[in-house]
Amino acid sequence: MVSEPYDPDNLLDRHSDPDTLQVHYEQEYRRERALLGSRLALLSGGDVLSVGCGWHPGRHLFPSPAWRMTGADVNGAKVRHLLDTGELDAGVAGRAGELPYGPASFDVVLYRLVLHHIAYRSDLDPVFGEAARLLRPGGALVAVEPGLWHPVGAGLALANRIGLGPWVHGTPDDIPLSPKALVDAAREAGLEPELHAVTYGWRRLPQAAQRALHALDRLGSRPRLAPFGHTLLLIARRPGAAG
Repeated sequence: MVSEPYDPDNLLDRHSDPDTLQVHYEQEYRRERALLGSRLALLSGGDVLSVGCGWHPGRHLFPSPAWRMTGADVNGAKVRHLLDTGELDAGVAGRAGELPYGPASFDVVLYRLVLHHIAYRSDLDPVFGEAARLLRPGGALVAVEPGLWHPVGAGLALANRIGLGPWVHGTPDDIPLSPKALVDAAREAGLEPELHAVTYGWRRLPQAAQRALHALDRLGSRPRLAPFGHTLLLIARRPGAAG
């Protein structure tokens, strides 16, 4: 995954306080860990592939030593850095949809804030198909992505559509994803999907407003409410005995 150039001098970042953003990030981390801890309880460890791992491959979700983590990123320098620091156990420079691993190599294939960058350039079906091939029976594709059906996601999509994406939020490839499209793509790949809302709040809101909205997050696994999350969590299992 290669992201488009990012311009930090954009409308939203000029009016955002780092401490306020951090409130949202910490809540995302808490919610991601809680959801995966309950939904992947039978997978207490194993092999996880972090696709598009960047500088942060997702160790907060799959800690060592229970999980052996392999990273893949088109930027080989990022993979080498994570190997040197011990955050990855193995890694490769490679692109999603073209990774050099055999069938049933992993228990989890993780895309954390990666698929929306891929969707800017190409169709997601080959990526989901690759994940299904790489998963062992009972394993799961896990994706954390911005949601299109949340008011903020809809607003960003509109900004992108009229060519104001870089001016509003710094890049044209920050594409909120349709929850229906995510679920449909997983089913098309032969996986069994479930969708959760990680958060309903927004990182740009005042801290008090964010904390008030955190109370809604516990409703994020209800099927009628999950698609409207600001951040979505897709868990798509490969049928099999382990899951």
